[in-house]
Amino acid sequence: MVFTTIDWVIVGAFFVIVLSIGWVASFTAGKNTSEFFLGGRGMPWWLLGVSMVACTFSADTPNLVTGMVRENGVAKNWAWWAFLITGMVTVFIYAKLWRRSGVLTDLEFYEKRYSGKAASFLRGFRSLYLGLFFNCLIMGSVTLAAIKIGGIMFQLEPWIIVVGASIVVVIYSALGGIKGVIWADFFQYSIAMFGAVLAAIVALKQPEVGGLGNLLQHPAVIDKLSFFPDFSDPSLYVPLLIIPIAVQWWAVWYPGAEPGGGGYIAQRMLAAKNEKNAIGATLFFNFAHYALRPWPWIIVALASMVIYPDMASIKAEFPGISDTYLKDDIAYPVMLSKLNPGWLGLVVASIIAAYMSTIGTHLNWGSSYVVNDFYKRFMKPDATEKDLVKVGRITTVLLMILAGILSLTLLDNATQAFNILLLSGAGSGAIYLLRWFWWRINAWTEIVAMIVATVMAVILVVFVEDETLATTVLDGFTVKLLLSVGLTTVAWILATYLAPGVDPGTLRDFYRLTLPGGPGWKKVVQEARAAGDMIDEKHHGKPWEMPIQILLVFIGCIVIYSCLFAIGNFLYGNMLTGITLSVVALAGMFFLFKSFGKLQAN
Repeated sequence: MVFTTIDWVIVGAFFVIVLSIGWVASFTAGKNTSEFFLGGRGMPWWLLGVSMVACTFSADTPNLVTGMVRENGVAKNWAWWAFLITGMVTVFIYAKLWRRSGVLTDLEFYEKRYSGKAASFLRGFRSLYLGLFFNCLIMGSVTLAAIKIGGIMFQLEPWIIVVGASIVVVIYSALGGIKGVIWADFFQYSIAMFGAVLAAIVALKQPEVGGLGNLLQHPAVIDKLSFFPDFSDPSLYVPLLIIPIAVQWWAVWYPGAEPGGGGYIAQRMLAAKNEKNAIGATLFFNFAHYALRPWPWIIVALASMVIYPDMASIKAEFPGISDTYLKDDIAYPVMLSKLNPGWLGLVVASIIAAYMSTIGTHLNWGSSYVVNDFYKRFMKPDATEKDLVKVGRITTVLLMILAGILSLTLLDNATQAFNILLLSGAGSGAIYLLRWFWWRINAWTEIVAMIVATVMAVILVVFVEDETLATTVLDGFTVKLLLSVGLTTVAWILATYLAPGVDPGTLRDFYRLTLPGGPGWKKVVQEARAAGDMIDEKHHGKPWEMPIQILLVFIGCIVIYSCLFAIGNFLYGNMLTGITLSVVALAGMFFLFKSFGKLQAN
């Protein structure tokens, strides 16, 4: 593809603006770690919400959705749509608990909730396990998408793309810290969404497609359009819908959709001005993430099936593509090759924006773990704030180098990375929900779950082929997921009861700090009262909020799923259904905001 002058001007202006944001933010980011990693804990809900959406809108997300639609139709998106339940639980139950905790990172939580050497080990180990391994796997997957897009659109060598894509994002992330990342996210999300919509419009205008109406009637896509799998075939609806909704959302730890919140979502909640802003940010994030974004990608994916029905047709037009990267997810960047000069710069800028918003977030998040939860905690407790910021900036650069190496050597498609991440966290999700509300959960619960889940993931990914576990109803990967969830859950439940409990003083301090309430803390509260310690005095005599919170979770899911499928029905031409779902969404939204004030947020 050939860039015109206007294309280069647009891309150049984009880089100048992003670097300027990082430069301006650098004036305050270097003061201390609170500024560098949490923006001084003074960020508003709307800015944090957009940032959450932006960092989950990465360059590999359209590729992932395209691969899913081409493989199993629109219904395959339930593999990530089901995580909305996790998101709503975070909004109405856990957001304010995180904000009350006052931690700098979510890993600092471990030494507030647990006690002894096991708590310290857990914090230190997970700082490297998540900050390096998991974080670099995610960034490697995102960088892989950049490699595929750059290879298709500009025939660039992978190493050139990795180096070029990394330089700017490392500069503004290292300079501006989280404040620079968040403000850059706000700018980049607008560009990225515009580019996604434009790509869908261009795809529909292709002569082979002939517009939205013709696309929806085309034989190549007509059996891929349903929002739900075929309920007459258990081999479709069980793995595509039942397992994600019944098991996956609560049992699996996945970055950006952690049960109970965590990772960079927790980082944004901790950066909020107060509890209400933390709740508002996560609510807006879930609405934009699940209801607004998917449809431009789905349209491009469906159009790609008309123009490129198989991998051979893509290979024929792009013979330079390495077979390593020739998977269904490459159809998205292939479709971007249809852009005309003039629009190319905008769409390329939008792709770069999507890439940089995700990478910038993960660089700051990962370095916060390495600096606060490993370097400061275990290596140099007396380090000055300026020293910690310096180490954070160095870590930012090193993380990007590791992610680039990973993308060039181990990964070959987006679905592969998605599956590895799911299996690595399978079975541990329930712990992150229960640890706030059940005193018996201890550090060994999480250590055992982490070890068993990781070992299971390595065995199942490296040594067991999916086909060997497939049944008439379940595909091989779903069986792997259920096996890992089952064994990991049994292991951590046993560890919870057999391992030494948490020190009573630590439990009381945690309860006093976060005030979770509920029957799971009854024993701790009663023992504290017997000792003359009224740890729940603030909420003593007030009703537990959980019943109204669960209702709000349920209504919130109805609202966002109604919005998601209302948009889909409007696109499909089902106007009456679309209007009906819109009315349901509006009624639910009215109920949510009316009930919102009943939550005892500070």
